[in-house]
Amino acid sequence: MKRIALFENQNKPEAIKYAQITARLLYEKGFECYVSDQIYGNMTDEYKSYVKTIELSEFREVIDVIITLGGDGTILSAVRQVADSAIPIMGINVGKLGFLAEFPNTQIESAVSALVNGEYRIVERAMLSTNVDGEIILALNDIVVEKLSSSRMITLHTYSDDNFVAAYRADGLIVTTPTGSTAYSLASGGPILAPSTKVICLTPIAPHSLTFRPLVIPEENTITLKVEAPNGEAKLVADGQVEKILKNGDEVKISIAKERVQLIKPKKTSYYDVLRAKLLWAADPTATIK
Repeated sequence: MKRIALFENQNKPEAIKYAQITARLLYEKGFECYVSDQIYGNMTDEYKSYVKTIELSEFREVIDVIITLGGDGTILSAVRQVADSAIPIMGINVGKLGFLAEFPNTQIESAVSALVNGEYRIVERAMLSTNVDGEIILALNDIVVEKLSSSRMITLHTYSDDNFVAAYRADGLIVTTPTGSTAYSLASGGPILAPSTKVICLTPIAPHSLTFRPLVIPEENTITLKVEAPNGEAKLVADGQVEKILKNGDEVKISIAKERVQLIKPKKTSYYDVLRAKLLWAADPTATIK
């Protein structure tokens, strides 16, 4: 592991600050640090001497590790760049929650030291895959099919393999991985799923009937959604970043992708530590009462 790329959130001005600090630390430790032309153009002359430029499309051929500087959305963007490779991704949180990006920006030096000294663990995460008009779309968190430009609900005729599940009449349906269970799905009433579980969860968005509840199914099953919308259109959104328009009668097939994401995590923390720290999960509400 000698070639490390930095991937930053271009919408966060503070991300470039931490990218420059990270580049200097890697340079001082004898590592090759690569950045895109866009990041390079935002660097000061001093820090430009610590890096080499590379096209994003070249990451999978050249890079050994990617360090993202931003929030969870930055990691999701980086995943799309290297989803068909085994390049591990380390997230330094310059965002808000930082559920995936676990390394805080206040501890960049110790995070870089942990990386170069091998004091970390790598976890493998499943992704979802779907094909829309011949384009393969991957998602680490979730794939959502939802209403488009209308206040009226849509109906999604849903199948697990060849078995009819339900006709969800709702604002939409979230198909989530365990990784994505703490994102949009959780906000919509879905369960928290440990990342190591081999399942997919279907979480309806504002369903018409209270009898519709989140449903957990085996990850080997293929989900088929048949679109029925009052205005003839719906929208597919992958990881909140890729959008496709669907028409009435379209069928969306969603399954676990053959590709897996490799995430670098702190060596001495577990998923449950993150739940407690980031989501205040299992916190004692009386602990702050005096």
